[in-house]
This record gives sequence, C-alpha cells and structure tokens, in this order.
Amino acid sequence: MAETTAGAAVPKGFRSAEQGWPALHRIPHPPYRLPLLGDVIGAGRRTPVQDSVRIARQLGPVFRRRAFGKEFVFTWGARLVADLADESRFAKHVGLGVANLRPLAGDGLFTAYNHEPNWQLAHDVLAPGFSREAMSGYHPMMLSVAARLTEHWDRAAAAGRWVDVPGDMTKLTLETIARTGFGHDFGSFERSRPHPFVTAMVGTLSHAQRLNNVPPPLAPLLLRRANRRNAEDIARLGHIVDEVVRRRRADGHADGDLLDRMLETAHPVTGERLSPENVRRQVITFLVAGHETTSGALSFALHYLSLHPDVAERARAEVDRVWGDTDTPAYEQVARLRHVRRVLDESLRLWPTAPAYSREATRDTVLADEHPMRRGAWTLVLVPMLHRDPEVWGADADRFDPDRFEPAAVRSRPPHTYKPFGTGARACIGRQFALHEATLVLGLLLRRYHLHPDPSYRLRVTERLTLMPEGLRMRAVRRSPPRAGIPAPRTDTGAASRGSGGPAG
Repeated sequence: MAETTAGAAVPKGFRSAEQGWPALHRIPHPPYRLPLLGDVIGAGRRTPVQDSVRIARQLGPVFRRRAFGKEFVFTWGARLVADLADESRFAKHVGLGVANLRPLAGDGLFTAYNHEPNWQLAHDVLAPGFSREAMSGYHPMMLSVAARLTEHWDRAAAAGRWVDVPGDMTKLTLETIARTGFGHDFGSFERSRPHPFVTAMVGTLSHAQRLNNVPPPLAPLLLRRANRRNAEDIARLGHIVDEVVRRRRADGHADGDLLDRMLETAHPVTGERLSPENVRRQVITFLVAGHETTSGALSFALHYLSLHPDVAERARAEVDRVWGDTDTPAYEQVARLRHVRRVLDESLRLWPTAPAYSREATRDTVLADEHPMRRGAWTLVLVPMLHRDPEVWGADADRFDPDRFEPAAVRSRPPHTYKPFGTGARACIGRQFALHEATLVLGLLLRRYHLHPDPSYRLRVTERLTLMPEGLRMRAVRRSPPRAGIPAPRTDTGAASRGSGGPAG
C-alpha cells in the first residue's frame, strides 16, 4: 500500500476497526453477533481478557469483536506480533482501558500519547534510575521491606493461620516502590485494612475497565454514581502523592532516588525539567504500575510453587546453594538464582499481569504481508494467547514448566514470543527493578518456608486492567535454617535466561 503523505496529522480519538482495516471482512468474529450490542453472547462483564482468550482459541491468531457499534481487532499469533514489533511501522497505541486512566495519570510514562513531549523527557531523565548502579542501591531497601513480610508470615506460621497471598504481595510491592523510589513508608504491614492508596487505586483500575463495557453515550447516565466515586478515588490518590512530594521538598533530597530525579534533574541535552504537574503524574504512574503488576506476578508464582513441590524443592535447593546461610544475600547473588528466575518467567508466561498492549500503524502498511492497515489503525495484542501459541510453545502450552526458559530453549524460539512487559520504545521502564525484586522475594520465601496450598482452591483470576489471583491463600510453614554448602540440583552456569523481547507495561 502507498504510504500516507508525510506530515499528515495522525488520526485522533477512538478509531473503530472499519476506519483502519480495509480488508476487515477477512478477519473472523464470534458467531451469533447481535444488532447494536455486537458480540456479547457468552461474554462476562468482569472477565474480558479471559473471554478473549477463550474466543481466540476458537477463531485463531487474529480476530475481531464488536461491542456497541465499535469494532476491535485482536492479534496473538507469533508471526503477527513479531511484525507489530517493527518500530519503523508501528508504535504504542493508547486505547481501551489505558486511555480511561488519563484523568488519573495524564501524560505519565504509561498513559502518554506518543506525540506528547513529556513522555520522552521523563524517560530520559528517569532511565538512569534503573541502571545497574541504581538497582544495587535499591537492594538493601528491598531486603528491609521483605523482612517486614517475613515477620508477618512468621506470626501467621506460628499461629497456624493462612496467609493472604495477593494481599500480602500488594503490601510488599507498594512499600518497596514507595520506599526505594520516593522515600515514603505507607505502613502497609501495620494496617489491618489496605492502605487508602491501594483502595483508591483498585477503584480507578476497575472503573477504567468497566468503562469499556458501557456504551459511551450512556456512560454518564448509567455510571453516574461510579463516576463520582472514581473522581473521589482520583482526588484521594492525588492528595496522597502531593503529600509525598511536599514532604520531600520540605526535607530535602534522598540520595538520588526517583523522586529526586523528578524534582532536581534536567534533561542531559535540552536542560528541560519536569513540571510539578508532570511530577505528580509520574509519581502516580510509578506507585501504581510499580507495585500492581509485580504483586500479581509474585502471587501467580507462589501459587504454582505451592502446586508443584518438585519445582519448589529444586528452586529451594538452588537458593540454599547460592546464598548459603547468609541473612542478607548480596545484589549479585540474586541474578545467580537461575531456576527461581525461570519459575517467575514461566508464571508470567501463563499469566502476564499486564495482559495486553496496543500497537498502531504509523504509516499505511500490510501486517505480516496479509492484513492491510491504514495509518492510525490499531490492534490489541492478547499476551496470554501469544504466550500459549502452540506453534511456539508446543501442544502442552497450558502446562506450567519453568524449563521452557532454559537458555537453549529460549534460543530455539523466534523473537517477540514472550512479552510480559510490552514491546519497543514504550516497554516498561522498570522491568529490571520488578524482576530483581520478585526474584529476591521468591528466593527469601523459598529459603524460609514450605508452601502448602489450600486443597479446595481452584485458580480464579480477577481483572482490573491487570490480572491477579483471587482469594489465593496458603500455609507458610517455617523450615530449618539452611546449612552452608548444601548441594543443589544441576543449574545452568550461563547468564540468567531472558525471554525474547522482554524482561520487558
């Protein structure tokens, strides 16, 4: 197809697929499409991602769904997704639930449109905050927060109580990003109820997803009370963040953490600084994205470890061998937990906590030499199905198997088949922070406890733009302290395995 004239304005606002996909009729859709309502038969209001996964299994690597007169194209086939990763033809598209978060986060890193200059400014200013040197500096604080978690679990173990895995992982990851990034302590483990920040955050994420299920003209009427509650949640989040920033301005800098960089660092080339409004938006973005997805990843990983004691024992033996009897593993020792990291990678493969990302064509093009797209046309990449593509992951793609991330197995797969952190220039800036934190925490918990699942529990996944196990509890039973020199099963000696394109929201 001919390219769009250079300099023409990029289409703005929501674009139904009919506007950008000239051969839309070739893309399958679910049967029993209803007038006006669209493809609603069998769809659940609370489980759009899981419904889309079910439909994807029936319709194949590219399909469409219609709702309230709007058409959406979903892609998940590995060949299609690899082509969408071409940054010369495609870029991030801010749509669906992400756009619904703009009243909260505006032009923050996650919700900014590509043309908004504050995205690149903030990225360039904050990227050094995730360097190896910076990460090494965060490590002691991560250990300190993890100690509060283990104290909490020790009390539960002594009393024979269940632990609330998603709730406790949320407390852990909120405190970690708040303390390492912003020098703030929410006191999550001292509270009997979630911190108001978490309550308001869950409310805004759930509301953003709910907006996708209501016809836009009817939203002001049908969601009047919900809109009012969402406005209150946004105001509460803003007030909490404003207080964090106010205290920092009053107390002075904190050794170059993320908030210091936001307030004091100029762009290395232009000399520009983040405005106060953008600082607020970036802090909200990091506090929300910096803990919500990581807590889900840890929760899914602990779920699978409790169901697979053989995998847990192999990972535990590795921790004992690599860390010995030290109380405080060094930063470098975390990267040596190859099998623990593979457990995390495999959990994120099956349940990527950021389950979708959108890509739009930056010029007229043909996707994978098959589907013409006009400039501005977009598609939603369905990551859980990309991670289950049988042509890449095999006929047993639904089975939990960390050995899929053995280095040789990773090298044998095509690129762009593992995308838990998005893709391209707009991939998650904090992915290495999240991976280090999660690997450290899994290592600490495996070394300290045996994990016993609730035999009556069946995995239920709750959706609020991100994915999280619902109602997951287990018993954490203290184990004897490890003895230095305990041998572990064979582990590879190469670099920690990394999935294609990721440990890359």
